[in-house]
Amino acid sequence: MKKKGHRLFIFIACIIFVSLCTAVFTYRVSGNESRNRIQEELAQDIIRFHVRANSDSDEDQKRKLAVKDAVVEYLSPLLAESQSIDESKEILSESMVDIENIAHETLMAHGGDSKVNVYFEESYFPMKTYADVTFPPGVYEAFRIDIGEHCGKNWWCVLYPPLCFVDSTCGVLPDDSKEKLKNILTDDEYNAITKTQYVYRFKYLKFLNDWLQGGK
Repeated sequence: MKKKGHRLFIFIACIIFVSLCTAVFTYRVSGNESRNRIQEELAQDIIRFHVRANSDSDEDQKRKLAVKDAVVEYLSPLLAESQSIDESKEILSESMVDIENIAHETLMAHGGDSKVNVYFEESYFPMKTYADVTFPPGVYEAFRIDIGEHCGKNWWCVLYPPLCFVDSTCGVLPDDSKEKLKNILTDDEYNAITKTQYVYRFKYLKFLNDWLQGGK
C-alpha cells in the first residue's frame, strides 16, 4: 500500500513538473515573440546616438562627455523641427563632416588628439533606460562617434525622436518629450518603453532566458 502511494506521489509530482516546464516554455516563447515584434517595430522609428570613448581613463571619459556636449549643442537646432526619421537621417548625413570637425576640435581643446570616426551602423544593443523610458534589447540603427580605440564606456541617447536635448538625470522625461514620442510611436511601442508592466516583462524575460540557459 505504501509502495503504491509512493508511486502515485512520484507520478503526480512528475505531472506537475512537466506542466510547469510547459507553462514556462510557452510563456517564454510567447513573451519573446511579443517583445521581439515590438522591438523590431520600435527600431524602425528611432535613431540612437552613441559616443564611444577612447578608453575608461578619467581623461578619456571627460573628453567623451565634452564631445557629447559640443555635438548635442550643434545638433539641437538642426533636429528640433525634424518631422520624420528620414529627415533626421538626411540632416545627420549632411552634417557628418561638421560633426567630425567639432568632435576633433573639442578633443584638441581638452588635450586629446585621438582620431574621430562618425558613421551610421545597425547593431545589437542590450536593454537601456533613459530617464523613465526603457528601450528593449535588440538591433537598432545608431549614429555613432568613435573616439580613438573606442574601447571605453559609451554615452547614449536618442536623436529621433529628439530626446538627447533634455536632462535625463532628473529621472523623468518632460511631458512635451513624451508627447513627441506619442505622436511618432504606435500605442504598443509607446507603452512598451514607458509602462512599468512592460518594462518588468522585458527584465523578467531576460532573467528567465538567462536562468534557462544556465546563466550563459
